[in-house]
Amino acid sequence: MTSLRDLPLSALQFYLTATYPCSYLDNRDARSQVATPSFLISPKVYSELVRHGFRRSGTFTYRPRCDSCAACIPVRIDVNAFRPNRTQRRTWNRLQSLQASLKPLNDNPEYFELYKHYQKTRHLDGGMSNDSHDQYEKFLLQSHVDTLLVEFREGDTLRMVSIIDVLDDGLSSVYTFFDPDQPQSGYGTYNILWQIELCRQLQLPYLYLGFWIKDSRKMVYKSNFQPLHGLIDDTWQLLSPSASAHSE
Repeated sequence: MTSLRDLPLSALQFYLTATYPCSYLDNRDARSQVATPSFLISPKVYSELVRHGFRRSGTFTYRPRCDSCAACIPVRIDVNAFRPNRTQRRTWNRLQSLQASLKPLNDNPEYFELYKHYQKTRHLDGGMSNDSHDQYEKFLLQSHVDTLLVEFREGDTLRMVSIIDVLDDGLSSVYTFFDPDQPQSGYGTYNILWQIELCRQLQLPYLYLGFWIKDSRKMVYKSNFQPLHGLIDDTWQLLSPSASAHSE
């Protein structure tokens, strides 16, 4: 893989943030490397940055650069090699009644109500628990790259919303929120399976899932999608099932 120095980014700058409490591992500080200015990060440039381990939150493009920890591993699924396990097949078949619709990024009050309910139910322990409209808008409705909003409905009822970036070699799963009142619904699993299928339809080889941390309970779901590749020492490599797999 090319290095960042090889990219046509002569005007792009990278800086390290101050430390802040880690959202995933207790009693640890985190730090990020940020790419600026955001208006120079075109879809093509962003695709290359994602291949180097970056992702975005709104127009904020970053990757972990912690002083004494390297637990965050960027991961992606090779969609042509992926085969669903038994649980994933059951979930896919059970939720076929969901109707997916592609939408432009838009400030739909119905989406925001579902987002607030999801945050209050699933993220009360901090980090993502801020449910203000300003935070929601900056996090999900601002983008400098090619972004899709997908809504999933069961009849007239909104069940799930997913934000997805389109890259030149895949899709990047930005964020998904869903109806938390049905905790065994499998909506999250179904959503990743749906994005894998969309990659195949678009003939894109990878689905990027952001960062994975082996010891983070919040991220264990990502290891259910095998084979999973991680960016380690600037090289994409297969994560061994013994290290990353989680039982069905």
